Amino acid sequence: MTDAFLRAREAPEGPPRDYPPLPEALVVPVYDNHTHLEVADSGEPLDYREHLDRASAVGVKGVVQVGTDLVTSRWSAEIASVEPRVLAAVAIHPNDAPQLLAEGLLDDHLAGIDELASRPRVRAIGETGLDFFRTDESGRDAQYRSFEAHIELAKAHGLALQIHDRDAHREVVEVLDRVGAPERVVFHCFSGDAAFAQLVAERGWFLSFAGTVTFKNAAGLREALEVVPRSRILVETDAPYLTPTPFRGRPNAPYLIPHTLRAMAAHLGTDASMLAAQIASNTELVYGHWDDEPVDAPPHPFEPHA
Repeated sequence: MTDAFLRAREAPEGPPRDYPPLPEALVVPVYDNHTHLEVADSGEPLDYREHLDRASAVGVKGVVQVGTDLVTSRWSAEIASVEPRVLAAVAIHPNDAPQLLAEGLLDDHLAGIDELASRPRVRAIGETGLDFFRTDESGRDAQYRSFEAHIELAKAHGLALQIHDRDAHREVVEVLDRVGAPERVVFHCFSGDAAFAQLVAERGWFLSFAGTVTFKNAAGLREALEVVPRSRILVETDAPYLTPTPFRGRPNAPYLIPHTLRAMAAHLGTDASMLAAQIASNTELVYGHWDDEPVDAPPHPFEPHA
């Protein structure tokens, strides 16, 4: 992401917004497979360890911390190396690709992602994909080039691919089909309709549902949830964004996953613990186990941004 975009995410307009209270803990724990713990979006920002402690207290036993540029991808890899509750995903966000290409920096930044992808506990390339909402036609060739390079990195390193897809459903699938998809593909913050959900699931890819599935105006997302085999479903926060009902407008965090999961279970007419067990199993199929690789002893104090 650009520095201006990062600052905008760190400093929302309006009065400070506090984090919601802790929900009732899940009986069967799950994972948040897409979060941005580096982004402060509150009048009282939480340290990443506080985020993880709150998540642990309510049955969210691990997260995938997702980078969107070289700075945040390095931060993600470093956090994962010292924190057993964190795995990392690394990538250049599609909306940054046009500017980087124009500056002659895209290849260098992709080389940096390639290096990070080989580090222990980096389990995904992402978020990458296409975004036709923020980027107009003049920047789309750069997005395609970046996306295809990330796909090749995921395959070369044997990592999962986390897709950012905004207003580009058909085009994302066309690229994956043409270039050849990695073994494990996740549509982060799935935003398509039921027909697109079926298409994604039929290819063996995973659909990750965020707090948006709880929104009153998101009937189409709930219809998509209904038609997806439960073996293809994941859950995420995309924190600090997309806070689930009933706390829209306040910062999101991994510890709020129980609200989204319970809403999904209620809509599907199933037991929340059964759905949690299925989603936890799905998540481990995509990213592996959080304890597969040991973590390093962190320096004191650990300041990965320094």
